[in-house]
Amino acid sequence: MIRLFKHYVPNAVLLLGFLDIVLLAISGELGWMLRAHQLGIGLPPVQERWPQLVSYALFLEVAMVAVGVYGSDALQSLRYAMARLIVAISLGVIGLSVLYFLIPEIGFWRSNLLYAMGCSIGLLIALRILLGKALGSQAFKRRIVVLGAGARAQRLKDLSKAPGAGFVVVGYVAMSEANRVIPEAIARDAIYNLADHVVVLNASEVVLALEERRNALPLKDLLRIKTTGVHVNEISTFLERETGRVDLDSVNPSWLIFSDGFSSGRMFSSMFKRLFDIGASALLLALMLPIILLTAILVKLESRGPAFYRQRRVGLYGTGFDVIKLRSMRQDAEVNGQPVWAEKDDPRITRIGRIIRKTRIDELPQCWSVLKGEMSFVGPRPERPQFVEDLETKLPYYAERHMVKPGITGWAQINYPYGASIEDSRQKLEFDLYYAKNYSPFLDVLILLQTIRVVLFPEGAR
Repeated sequence: MIRLFKHYVPNAVLLLGFLDIVLLAISGELGWMLRAHQLGIGLPPVQERWPQLVSYALFLEVAMVAVGVYGSDALQSLRYAMARLIVAISLGVIGLSVLYFLIPEIGFWRSNLLYAMGCSIGLLIALRILLGKALGSQAFKRRIVVLGAGARAQRLKDLSKAPGAGFVVVGYVAMSEANRVIPEAIARDAIYNLADHVVVLNASEVVLALEERRNALPLKDLLRIKTTGVHVNEISTFLERETGRVDLDSVNPSWLIFSDGFSSGRMFSSMFKRLFDIGASALLLALMLPIILLTAILVKLESRGPAFYRQRRVGLYGTGFDVIKLRSMRQDAEVNGQPVWAEKDDPRITRIGRIIRKTRIDELPQCWSVLKGEMSFVGPRPERPQFVEDLETKLPYYAERHMVKPGITGWAQINYPYGASIEDSRQKLEFDLYYAKNYSPFLDVLILLQTIRVVLFPEGAR
């Protein structure tokens, strides 16, 4: 993996993205050539068309990121990848039409754009057919050796077998665990030189997965392995990188204190985030006001009660604020005002409410909270005080998610369905802690783009 702005990107995804950009630029040129040949006119040098080709390739690449073309599902399934590619290219071309209308100097002719669109779909699908499953093959997976043979080692073993895993375990070394669960693990005493053993296995990384680290760290072994050029990581850091979340089962306070991260308070990042929030929320409120008003009328017509409702939520540093949303449930959804978890196919949701929840229209009025500074566009989902009090007693480090502003969308929202239980909240907390720990403007942009995928292909909305 390569780390970009504190966020890890798989090598296979970077390679595929680079090849896609090259093919998109070629497609733009082919579209130009086809149209010129059709009209019987000569072509000027390609150097004179670089603004059009660059804008075409980059804009469509962003659209592909937004709809999930580089997700693990798309890398594993050609049919899934083809569907996402067609959606991405189609949306990208629509967006380019608007861009070229606003900035004609960098635009194709409309007929060029149509030809380029067809070439793009054909070439990108052909690339994936040629590569087949090569991007998910052993050639692109890191070879790791696991020190440990207990439950933590078993977790790594299970993760390595999951679809889209970026690593393969080439060896397990039992380190005198009392509860050994990996039968193929080699006992440490049976290995004369552990560093040589790791090198012979051609491993690029060693992961420390001991059940009990106190007085059990093989410091001499780890030092020798490190000096051979092989990376050494503990399981918490490894899982954070591989899964995009902070694993609550393996972390401890010292790891959170001494590991990298939690720099969201830096001046530049905070200033960039706030300026973006002000500009984007003001623009979105202005553009979406007709949709908000129309939806409010439909909500009012379908069921009794106000179209909007206020609800108390917990924000930055645990301070409370009122969030405004379009009402999607019946007026009597909560008896005596007692908070209730949402359920799958919740009967309290109205017909209009079900639509606006899936399309996230009910979230639009929260832009007002963003404009006021109580929320951000990107951050952990703000929860109700009653739920927070309960979750803080049941989930470790839950209070730490309030060290960043809550958001309309977030890392947890795009990676996990709507949470409606303690276990769901635990899963989402792991993503929220990853965001709080690894925040950067790059991660915010990635989350905003991926939110388009969640809106287009709604999963788990309740």
